[in-house]
Amino acid sequence: MGQMLKCVSPIDGSVFAEREVLSRDAAFGVASQARGAQAAWAARPLQERIDLVMAGVTAVGAMNDEIVPELARMMGRPVRYGGEFGGFNERASHMAEIAEASLADIAVGEDETFKRYIKRIPHGVVFVVAPWNYPYMTAINTVAPALIAGNTVVLKHATQTLLVGERMAQAFHAAGVPEEVFQNVFLSHDVTHDLIAGNAFDFVNFTGSVGGGQAMERAAAGTFTGVGTELGGKDPGYVMEDADVDAAVDTLIDGAMFNSGQCCCGIERIYVHESLYDDFVAKAVEIVKGYKLGNPLDAETTIGPMANARFADEVRAQIAEAIETGAVAHIEAFPEDDGGAYLTPQILTNVTHDMRVMRDESFGPVVGIMKVSSDDEAIALMNDSKFGLTASLWTRDVDRATRVGDQIETGTVFMNRADYLDPGLCWTGCKNTGRGGGLSVIGYHNLTRPKSYHLKKVTV
Repeated sequence: MGQMLKCVSPIDGSVFAEREVLSRDAAFGVASQARGAQAAWAARPLQERIDLVMAGVTAVGAMNDEIVPELARMMGRPVRYGGEFGGFNERASHMAEIAEASLADIAVGEDETFKRYIKRIPHGVVFVVAPWNYPYMTAINTVAPALIAGNTVVLKHATQTLLVGERMAQAFHAAGVPEEVFQNVFLSHDVTHDLIAGNAFDFVNFTGSVGGGQAMERAAAGTFTGVGTELGGKDPGYVMEDADVDAAVDTLIDGAMFNSGQCCCGIERIYVHESLYDDFVAKAVEIVKGYKLGNPLDAETTIGPMANARFADEVRAQIAEAIETGAVAHIEAFPEDDGGAYLTPQILTNVTHDMRVMRDESFGPVVGIMKVSSDDEAIALMNDSKFGLTASLWTRDVDRATRVGDQIETGTVFMNRADYLDPGLCWTGCKNTGRGGGLSVIGYHNLTRPKSYHLKKVTV
């Protein structure tokens, strides 16, 4: 038996699932099958591809009663939240609805002499490397539009959510998507590198850590394979003096703590106008003290364990370092905090950007809150980051939000909301958050290439 991938459950540290990785030859065989099937798949009518993909989505939904507790066991999200099918279906449905218009030829001009237009052509074989924190929703962001556009897809999922890709492939195959068109694989890092470096794929979409994204780009160097990356963030919230403070607290603290803070676009730092600061902090502390930390299979649990004890260790280290240098912690340790994956959610004040908790990605249930006195101060602090995924602005003034948003180095500007992915908008980032863009019409453009037609008519 070869190398095994093991999903260790954060609930109790037991091995929940394990799968053997493919050999190098077998992995290249999968890619070859995908390439061999691509032309026939792309030749099918667009509506037929859409219908098959959406039938696969429906088949995933039919598994939801099994998927929800399975996710709890694999990565710790409480069952009370019902899984990811709502967002999974919303994103796939939107991409299906806009497919015809997004993939339509771009007419440049036609007269008695010439016909000119641009077609959108599928790349060929798309490799999707999906993360564990929202394993179904992040995967469907690329899987659905890639298949609809006429690509074949090879999906590699994170070890922490080992069974997700298997379930998706099972559902899509049962719905009629050919097995060679959508394949799930279990791969080692070395074989993943060799596949990309060996031109096995025509486009790579990676969601994960900065280090992981750098590894993907290094593997693709010199191959001219396109690489799209979404590599996390340190997303800020800014509460202006005219904000609805109750709504701001509810949304921003939920954005910081939901899924145990393990959200790519989770709120990791909050800047509050000095006139609202004390009220905001008091309300935030009250909310977090009301959380119930515990086994995610328990319907009473509102915050589960982090997906892995080593992730919790990093958050604890950031909190401890901040407190040592003057930060104030407002939440006493919960009885259920075991020093491992079960971690007390924390609110910190008296923080500065000299502290790692305000600079490095925490990806856990902790948020620092700072007082500001002006838009200029808030903008400078929000931009003082190596990441740029989203920013959440709280004000009653749309024009002001637009002015402030125009000055923030980020991929998405929210006003009076946070931590939501609208499939009608491009999901993108800047700085160390990566390059590329998913969903929306731009998602289709990134999963296809332009091909120009300049046709001269024969005239007599």
